[in-house]
Amino acid sequence: MKNNFSDDTSNIDDLPEHNQESAESGKIKLLDIVALTEDVPEHNLKRGEVGTVVEILSNGEAFEVEFSDDNGQMYKCLSFLASQLKVLHQEPMDANLKYSPLESSAHPTD
Repeated sequence: MKNNFSDDTSNIDDLPEHNQESAESGKIKLLDIVALTEDVPEHNLKRGEVGTVVEILSNGEAFEVEFSDDNGQMYKCLSFLASQLKVLHQEPMDANLKYSPLESSAHPTD
């Protein structure tokens, strides 16, 4: 499937109205961490690659996503349809939680 939004950022101004506000609850929001749901071979991106939403486009129908390397250096910034992205939810770990027996067996004890 050809990705009409997955192009360099020069096409961003051609998209309908830019919307900086958060999309409605349950939708993709600004600064969400997302993963691609499909390969984008024309940009050498694979399904599952992770990026950050840096702009909401077309009233929440498309999103500009920035991909960075392990050093925090951006290597791609492209636009995608909402259907091409999956939000990754991460909750902070509770510092008071103890390892389960399965987890603690993976960590050597002194």
